[in-house]
Amino acid sequence: MRIAMIGGGYVGLVSAACFAAFGAEVAVVEADPPKLAALRAGRMPIYEPGLDELIAKGTADGLLSFGDDIAAAVQGAEAVFIAVGTPTRRGDGHADLTYVYAAVQQIAQVLGDYAVIVTKSTVPVGTGRRIAAIVRELRPELAFDVASNPEFLREGSAIGDFMRPDRVVIGCESERARDVLARLYAPIEALPAPVVFTGIETAELIKYAANSFLAMKVTFINEMADLCERLGADVREVAHSIGLDARIGPRFLQPGPGFGGSCFPKDTLALVRIAQEAAAPSRLIEAVVAVNDARKAGMAGRIVTALGGSVRGRKIAILGLTYKADTDDMRDSPAIPIVARLAEDGAKLQVYDPEGMEQARPLLPDNLAWCQNAREACAGVDAVVVVTEWQEFRDLSPADLRSAMAGTLVIDLRNIYDPQAMRDAGLLYRGIGQG
Repeated sequence: MRIAMIGGGYVGLVSAACFAAFGAEVAVVEADPPKLAALRAGRMPIYEPGLDELIAKGTADGLLSFGDDIAAAVQGAEAVFIAVGTPTRRGDGHADLTYVYAAVQQIAQVLGDYAVIVTKSTVPVGTGRRIAAIVRELRPELAFDVASNPEFLREGSAIGDFMRPDRVVIGCESERARDVLARLYAPIEALPAPVVFTGIETAELIKYAANSFLAMKVTFINEMADLCERLGADVREVAHSIGLDARIGPRFLQPGPGFGGSCFPKDTLALVRIAQEAAAPSRLIEAVVAVNDARKAGMAGRIVTALGGSVRGRKIAILGLTYKADTDDMRDSPAIPIVARLAEDGAKLQVYDPEGMEQARPLLPDNLAWCQNAREACAGVDAVVVVTEWQEFRDLSPADLRSAMAGTLVIDLRNIYDPQAMRDAGLLYRGIGQG
């Protein structure tokens, strides 16, 4: 089976590599010349564990190719996936569909035989209908269908999420489109994993609903962490105990400095706008957006308070810059407002991230000490602040930290360390929601 993937970004690359691993012939179209050159040379433009090996295998097997010619890519393709960016539009919070519609116009102009045009990008409800209208206007004689196939990939574990999904959601309306996509996903259905067929609008909404619910869960446990600090309770035990309830579950109950990344901030804000325009406002998600924004903005104040009310002239190690571990993604990372505020207040910052240094540099102040590893970042500092939960930071023992630091304060915004072990080593430990 041959398919085309328009867009060689995070979603497009992971999806293309996994489809090729299932035996499909996949032609990836990437318009950015440097990115395309890197892909053709076997260099990954993003960091995702295992992706380089999977792409190398697909390329070696002759099932995965990269180019910039849409006409060549869609020739003979039974499905054409759109996996381009849908960033938040400035000024109103809506998803910007500029790249989606540009791709649709190009596809419509070159498509020959029947194919299913599939949105893999996260798009607002109604986008599928608009795509169909654009194609019909440009090519009224063309035989095609439109489908929605939202992705549910977590950065850092995207390959496993694709290969062993909780579910696959496909929104389509014709039996022909359903047959094409059922055959494409047959290896997953054999696991078995449920392949859920819905209407197009339903599939488009499912993606936003899923991400917004998970963002709400993160925000809830963050608020419980604040309450625990006021009441002398321990949020780790609260999260563990409520997570044992099968109706709640343990995932996304890890308190921290607020959610970031490519999905939750963008999708919650988009759902708020979608609901407002439909005259069915989602007050709950509106609150999630507001609470999370305030949390990220307030994290630096927590650090300033722990250092006695002023950080001017204080040396502080920042461990982790990306919004989560196992990715190089800096989008909406809590580290951005934290570092900006501390630098503005006169702190001397020594920063390190295992994968996100290159992506972080344009987003952070110039007057930072960029370190080669965690130990270098902690050397001679008054305080260590853990912003991202990388395994490399978990592997630092309390003795390692104590011997490297000049001071004793450790502010753990991810609760990755054992508080008693830290205190036994002579460190002043401050976690999240620990009374």
